[in-house]
Amino acid sequence: MPGNRSRSCYVPDRGLTTRMVTTMFLIGLLYVVFVGALLALYRGSWPTILVIAGGLFIAQFWFSDRIAASSMGAREVTHEQAPELHGAVDRICALADMPKPRVAIADSDVPNAFAIGRGERTALVCVTTGLLRRLEPDELEGVLAHELSHVAHRDVAVMTVASFLGVLAGIMTRVAVYSGLGRNSRDGNAAIVAILIPLVSAVVYVISFLLTRLLSRYRELSADRAAALLTGRPAALASALTKVTGEMARIPSRDLRRAEPFNAFWFAPAFSSKESLSRLLSSHPTLEERLDRLGRITEQLGRP
Repeated sequence: MPGNRSRSCYVPDRGLTTRMVTTMFLIGLLYVVFVGALLALYRGSWPTILVIAGGLFIAQFWFSDRIAASSMGAREVTHEQAPELHGAVDRICALADMPKPRVAIADSDVPNAFAIGRGERTALVCVTTGLLRRLEPDELEGVLAHELSHVAHRDVAVMTVASFLGVLAGIMTRVAVYSGLGRNSRDGNAAIVAILIPLVSAVVYVISFLLTRLLSRYRELSADRAAALLTGRPAALASALTKVTGEMARIPSRDLRRAEPFNAFWFAPAFSSKESLSRLLSSHPTLEERLDRLGRITEQLGRP
């Protein structure tokens, strides 16, 4: 059946699958430990904690794509409004034998693209106006093939859920502090609780941050490889990467700062300064590494 993920023409990546399963297991374990810590600290308020934690998690899973799209300024467009973009998406979907996602454009001069969604049927692929102005048709197809591989491999859904735990830790902390869940404690440990909750939240955030960064860097290399093999034009993707990375230096820092929080979902990371700490814990491998791997694929495809 066309569009069935098991028959997708994207090259499967067992390494990516293993990393996704491992990350989700560790993130889930971390989530359970975090909620357990809250329950231990606020013994008399366990129903409230469970309801809030469960409700937030479900809301994030079902509405994450809408939240992300809105945050990044994505506006869904029809074929009549963006015929060239839709045509490029149609060609990649035909090559990959997968359902066509919703197509969107973000009004931003930052040259970038991203894909979101819980699966192929809810997916949305978005490019910025800055990217459309700067790339040639074959380069754009390379970027779209990269983004759609995230959808086909479902790593975009894993990243969305995994990246939420750190956010949830912060939300749960604020709820606990401002609602005074532990004020009625009879053991007089309110001061200890006030110290432990931010500490536990900070630890949860750091661990979830590192886990998602490790997965993110690998999934970008996997998407580059899958896109290059699908289109048969790794040089076009390499050209797009080089062009986008070079153009980032010309974008005002103000615009880059707005894009930085979503780096894990972008085709190429946006940095507001060369000294940014984000470079040390980047969600993406270096440009040199990505180009080197694409160069190897070019050599492989050129062999008889």
